[in-house]
Amino acid sequence: MRALAVLVHRYVGLAMAGFLVVAGLTGCLLVWYHELDTALNPHLMRVEPPRAAGREGPAPMLPPLVLRDRVRQAYPGAAVNHLSFVQASPDAARTFYIEASVGATVPPPVDEVFVNPYTGEVLGGRKWGDIGAGLTNLMPFVYRLHYSLAFDKVGTWAFGIVAVLWTLDCFVGAWLTFPVGNRTGRPPRKSWWRRWKPAWQVRWRDGGHKLNFDLHRAGGLWPWALLLVLGWSSVAFNLHDPVYRPVMGTVFELQTDPREALPPLATPEPEPALGWPAALAAARRHAAEQARLGSFHVLVEDRVSYDPRKGYLRYVVRTDRDINDSRGQSAFFIDARSGKLIGTVLPTGAASGDTITSWITTLHMAHIWGLPLRLVMTVTGLAVASLSITGVLIWWKKHSARHKRHPRPQPQKKNPEAHLH
Repeated sequence: MRALAVLVHRYVGLAMAGFLVVAGLTGCLLVWYHELDTALNPHLMRVEPPRAAGREGPAPMLPPLVLRDRVRQAYPGAAVNHLSFVQASPDAARTFYIEASVGATVPPPVDEVFVNPYTGEVLGGRKWGDIGAGLTNLMPFVYRLHYSLAFDKVGTWAFGIVAVLWTLDCFVGAWLTFPVGNRTGRPPRKSWWRRWKPAWQVRWRDGGHKLNFDLHRAGGLWPWALLLVLGWSSVAFNLHDPVYRPVMGTVFELQTDPREALPPLATPEPEPALGWPAALAAARRHAAEQARLGSFHVLVEDRVSYDPRKGYLRYVVRTDRDINDSRGQSAFFIDARSGKLIGTVLPTGAASGDTITSWITTLHMAHIWGLPLRLVMTVTGLAVASLSITGVLIWWKKHSARHKRHPRPQPQKKNPEAHLH
């Protein structure tokens, strides 16, 4: 059984190595995504807050719907179906995502637009993730590398399969560090825990293969729980519907996604039938009512999006059920024609499976506990890459040793003059 586990760990590890090196190194950068993106693109993401006349502090910002109108004027024909209410800092630009309007044959030249929230000036835009635009898109491109190797759907599936293998290999790799049983049949002189202790240690002075082996073994044990979280949460991101949700649903309770039961409209509606102000007012009213009924508190608005093909709004806020420090995850789905509530999904407290999902995905993105976790996740990203590299080196060392002990027989050369004798 152990020999089989060694083979599985070896060849699954080799198959995953390249993917995990990319995932680990890009993950180190993505922990600091907004800081790095802003440093590379201050002309798009930084503004000078104007002073308010007659009082201290910056002037008030324009309402999100007014900013939306400015984006529509700058990109006529584009659909602006996503609004953000979050202002990261007083000097931060507001971000809007645009897409081709219903029935359009030509997509807009950009899909991410930056606006001065005080004046409504459109600062510019970019095609998210298109590295052909240069450094402007470096961090979005790193993001694409992280989850799909920049191959979009095919890459997303490939990384998802790797994440499944990684999750399973976490258990196989840990089991292989357990002490081997005593083959003599006599009771071992040391306890099981004392015999397992060397697996957690690194022989720094020995160098060479021993050091590399210890770094691989101990480096997988110390952050083992976090590596498991990263592996399984990666499945949640990349293979949510085909793999993650069915597996979690067999063990834990999950909330129903209200969107699954909504049929497409006979004719897509480019704008909410109620109009944006009325639809947004209905969303706010329902969020407040559900908070009262569910005994939770709405803390701040985060974002809202409209689906013109199914005719609903997804209104997202941060509540005291949220654990994510950066983005709200409490969602309310509103019929854009009638203003009625379609359904509610809460990140924690409503279903155990969703609570687990919220925790592991939030940990994956380091969107909780501030700077300490971000530093931990940066180191963990390096550990993921180094585990793959040390694993390949261990395999290569053993592979080379086997070939030296058992060299392949060389084929005998034919004598071109043999036919003359």
